[in-house]
Amino acid sequence: MIAMAHNLGLLWPEITVLVTAAVALVFEMLRSPRGALAITVAGLLAATGLALPRLGLDATIFGGTWRVDALSVWAELILLPATALSALLVRVELRGSDREGTVYALLGLTAFGALALAASGDLMLLILGLVLTGLGSIALVATPRDDRATEAAMKFFVFGSVSGAVMIFGLSYWYGAAGTTLLSGLGRLEHLPLAAALGLAGVLVGLGYEASLAPFHFWAPDAYDGAPVAVAAYLSVVPKIGALFALAQVVRGLPGAAAWQAGLAALAALSMTWGTLAALGQRNVVRLLAYSSIAQAGYFLLGILAVGTSRLAVPSLVLFAAAYAAMNLGAFTLTLATGRDIEAFAGLGRNDAFAGIAMIVFLLSLTGIPPLGGFTGKALLFGAALDAHYLWLAIVAVLNSVLSLAVYLRIVIPMYGPGRATAARSPLARTSWLLALAATLALGLAAQGVLARLT
Repeated sequence: MIAMAHNLGLLWPEITVLVTAAVALVFEMLRSPRGALAITVAGLLAATGLALPRLGLDATIFGGTWRVDALSVWAELILLPATALSALLVRVELRGSDREGTVYALLGLTAFGALALAASGDLMLLILGLVLTGLGSIALVATPRDDRATEAAMKFFVFGSVSGAVMIFGLSYWYGAAGTTLLSGLGRLEHLPLAAALGLAGVLVGLGYEASLAPFHFWAPDAYDGAPVAVAAYLSVVPKIGALFALAQVVRGLPGAAAWQAGLAALAALSMTWGTLAALGQRNVVRLLAYSSIAQAGYFLLGILAVGTSRLAVPSLVLFAAAYAAMNLGAFTLTLATGRDIEAFAGLGRNDAFAGIAMIVFLLSLTGIPPLGGFTGKALLFGAALDAHYLWLAIVAVLNSVLSLAVYLRIVIPMYGPGRATAARSPLARTSWLLALAATLALGLAAQGVLARLT
């Protein structure tokens, strides 16, 4: 009984998120979307506050199935505020719609799935987290009642169903060979390379789909474009980071580091390069940012392949995740406020100078220009890759970062040309991108303090 109370005590943030989602659903049943929004934002921020005292913990609960460590705690501190910010964006875009309150509940439930992924210490929790995030994300994409959203959700569902099945099939090899579902037992696969490889292949398909890593990314551009912009912003951050942190939890216990590191390195190079090249040809800003998020997922893999090899691995993942959440949500927020097409940004920098500067900051941070948060995160990721003896991959990452500048300049250049674009004067939208701007700048300028906290 004492052990159960202790375990539940370490899960207060997650319990708060679940209760918040349930109460938001009750408000929706009462036809009070404003109440659902208020309880969602308040509950998520309260859960964030409950997570703060757990910084520095490194423990497992419920028989090792749930990990309370740097990855899982920082996932709470990053993903819960990001979900609250996404809820504000939903209010801006879906105010008055008959599904508004339902979306707030889905945001909370999907965030819980992402937290479960990030804290995974067991194969079954990995599957549960993937199912929760996947089904919640599909329902969010299908929110609008139109053909484009329905088609996108169907593609997402079919791709997710196949990917999830492949992951479960692969994990059955790990369970059969290791005799346990705990990730801490994966060391038993050291002399069973075939079982280890088949299980890892399944995990990469399942988590790669959720993180929109190439070549498992095909659903992402259509899903982002078919969904409300606020939902696209959420999907580009919360489920993605949860899945990538889950992959980091998985590789911690894998034997034969050289083999799985090589596989992750190949996926990283493919995702970074394909995402950047595909983004170059986009005129729809939402699709451009979708391909950008595919490329950014590749950068995360630099830190993941260095887990267990470099002391920079976990700090680089955490810092880049925080910066990515801020700059990506900021870019999507201004897209929501301005328009989906590049032409909609024509003249924004001349007519709304502050919004134009903010968009430039977000895009330059995505590129990795100092002294912004994206630069600090990428620099640490490059260092982690070098520690893992992947110089060639660090070079590929740097080259893709340079090439990505051409992608983002396709938005910036029209902003200072002829045109009458302005950002919508919604107080919630303006508050959202101002908060994202402050976080992006702070994570770059206060990098040393953040690093001291992480290491």
